[in-house]
Amino acid sequence: MENTITVSVTVNGTPYQRSVDPRTLLSDFLRNDLELTGTHVGCEHGVCGACTVLLDGEAVRSCLLFAPQVDGHEIITVEGLGTLDNLHPLQEAFREAHALQCGFCTPGILTTLVPYLEENPNPTEEEIREAISGNLCRCTGYQHIIDAVKLAAEKTDP
Repeated sequence: MENTITVSVTVNGTPYQRSVDPRTLLSDFLRNDLELTGTHVGCEHGVCGACTVLLDGEAVRSCLLFAPQVDGHEIITVEGLGTLDNLHPLQEAFREAHALQCGFCTPGILTTLVPYLEENPNPTEEEIREAISGNLCRCTGYQHIIDAVKLAAEKTDP
């Protein structure tokens, strides 16, 4: 391909190497090139949080990064958090607390909260609300999401 850049990245523990257009957004790379469609694209401006993934353990908006920017790094998407047989504790808490509606925002909220809970294992409701303030959900009043985060914190409290 003409005018392409080779990107080598580890996604959910699997190394990938792909040639991409330098302007390919990370969100498009994940969804189209790697077929990891759990990363959702909402606003395409970094406002809604639906496209959040973990870049070297830090929550980032994948619609604001170009795929070549992650060359040599590690990405975790919602698909990498757990499996159907072994859910991540936060995923399990979302299921138990009925924190899902349509599910469009859920991957971004989960990938936002995983590193947050690692740094803040016992957050208050106000702190949880602040942590997810950059993630928009049009279906819920957020209360079940907050309940799920509290439940996850309780389950993982040492």
